[in-house]
Amino acid sequence: MGQWDRFLEPYKQAVSELKVKLKGMRAQFERDNTNSPIEFVTGRVKPLASIYDKSLEKGILFEPSDTLAQEIPDIAGLRMMCQFVDDIETVVVLLRARNDIRIVEERDYISHKKQSGYRSYHMIIEYPVQTIHGEINILAEIQIRTLAMNFWASIEHSLNYKYKGIFPEEIKKRLQYAAEAAFRLDEEMSLIRGEIQEAQKYFSENKELSHPNLLESKNEREGT
Repeated sequence: MGQWDRFLEPYKQAVSELKVKLKGMRAQFERDNTNSPIEFVTGRVKPLASIYDKSLEKGILFEPSDTLAQEIPDIAGLRMMCQFVDDIETVVVLLRARNDIRIVEERDYISHKKQSGYRSYHMIIEYPVQTIHGEINILAEIQIRTLAMNFWASIEHSLNYKYKGIFPEEIKKRLQYAAEAAFRLDEEMSLIRGEIQEAQKYFSENKELSHPNLLESKNEREGT
């Protein structure tokens, strides 16, 4: 195993464990028949090429080290998607209450959007990874955003690679306009939140009733 493999192994373990734990939060809401503020969870370990780019940007050596681990706190990254803007604060409060992570830093890019139009809520956390050589505390970043925010961010990320971070003025303006349109969509959906959740519950219940095998499978999973 090479030095980078050894260095990144705890990050891979952290992402795997945190995905299970964060998805478990959603499952708990479902078992309580409560609307979950979490739509879904994804995670990844930053590719070496991205770590290299970030090390150049920060002026640090591209080599496994404590300095690199501290200067690039999002080597392990997770995203928690929410249906509604208000759900983001709910998720943040839930994460703050956990005793298996330590919040290092919070960045609210929803109340204070970036100039590009980017919106999301970022939390840098410290997470203890258990290994055969003892405990390793690593940094990870959790991004919490709505589906609309995530769609915009994914498009902006792709364009950023294409234009090397230097957008033509027309593209920059359209991205900013699209970001505001996405946020207006979030706000409009929040106004009819109750209707949406009622419809989703109705659809879910009737889907199970029309497919008895699905209901039977669900009961087996829940031990009923």
